[in-house]
Amino acid sequence: MRIAMVGAGYVGLVSGACFADFGHDVVCIDNDREKVTALGRGEIPIYEPGLSELVANNVKQDRLTFTDEMKTGVGNADVVFIAVGTPSRRGDGHADLSFVYAAAREIAVSLSGFTVLVTKSTVPVGTGDEVERIIRDENPQAQFAVVSNPEFLREGAAIRDFKHPDRIVIGTDDARAREVMAEVYRPLYLNAPPIVYTDRRTAELTKYAANSFLATKIAFINEIADLAEKVGANVQEVARGIGLDNRIGAKFLHAGPGYGGSCFPKDTLALIKTGQDNEAPLRIIETVVAVNDQRKRAMARKVANAFGGNGNLRGKTVAVLGVTFKPNTDDMRDAPSIPLITALQDMGAIVRAFDPVGMEQAKLVLENVSFSDDAYICATGAHALVIVTEWEQFRALDLKKMATIMATPVIVDLRNIYSSDEVSRNGFLYCGVGQPQPVAY
Repeated sequence: MRIAMVGAGYVGLVSGACFADFGHDVVCIDNDREKVTALGRGEIPIYEPGLSELVANNVKQDRLTFTDEMKTGVGNADVVFIAVGTPSRRGDGHADLSFVYAAAREIAVSLSGFTVLVTKSTVPVGTGDEVERIIRDENPQAQFAVVSNPEFLREGAAIRDFKHPDRIVIGTDDARAREVMAEVYRPLYLNAPPIVYTDRRTAELTKYAANSFLATKIAFINEIADLAEKVGANVQEVARGIGLDNRIGAKFLHAGPGYGGSCFPKDTLALIKTGQDNEAPLRIIETVVAVNDQRKRAMARKVANAFGGNGNLRGKTVAVLGVTFKPNTDDMRDAPSIPLITALQDMGAIVRAFDPVGMEQAKLVLENVSFSDDAYICATGAHALVIVTEWEQFRALDLKKMATIMATPVIVDLRNIYSSDEVSRNGFLYCGVGQPQPVAY
């Protein structure tokens, strides 16, 4: 199949490279000429494990190319995917669809022969209808079908998720489009992933419902964690106890500083707005968003509580390990570290930080933070060590060494990657999430 991927961002680049690896002929189109040129040189603009090698191999095999010329890429394609950004619209929380609609207008005038146009971007219900209208207005003679095929990729595991999906959702009522989409995903036949064929609007809503449900699980376990701390219970054991119920499942029941990233924050907001616009308010999701927003900044109080809880960290140095919203990515969008660090600074703390890959992006959004070259340099002379992102290399820190280089031996573990007994044996005051809290240092 000849595939054009409009948008060479996270979703477009991962999807395009994976489709090429399936054996399809893929061209990624982006209007950022500098990005296109850099991709042609093998420079990947995002951090995603395995992506650089995947792109390089398929470029070498002539299955993957990059261009900023829409007409060239779309005119020869059997399938055109729209994979541009849909950020929250400034001011009201609606999904900003301007990039989707602009892409649709450009695509319309370049279509040649019957073409399947697929929205891969996360878009509200009804967006496919508007894309179809735009195409017809711009090119009344065009032969096409608009399909919804939402992505379900986790940053840090996107290539595996694409090649071994839990499910593939395809929204279309057009028989020819369905046949084309079946051929696009035919290389996954041996993996036998469930393919859910449905109508376009249902497919669009499925994506938002999935992300909002996962966000709800995170907010739920975080509130249970707060209660566990008050009553002397352990949220990790609670999560295990309920997660073994197959109706609930263990995933996304890890208490922490709240969700962030490029998807959950904007998608929950967009779904809330869709509900309001259609007089079907989503009260549960509204509460999830409120709980999550409050939690991120509240984590700074947990650090302050380790020193008596008076909210004054003035003059104390806090070492923050991990600033990206999750491991194996350099993504800082809505990362919990941002409001946490801001709150620590408001309390008078001096903040240092270290992240294995995210510091360049962090420097663009965090002010007055000193960035260190490794975890031990970051911790030297610090009054508290705060683990914010659960990078694997933070799971086996030399605690004896940490105890000798820190000004005061205090660890605030917002991801519960250590056990209280293990850390306490090395002379630390240990504060986890959702477990009995120690007496202040």
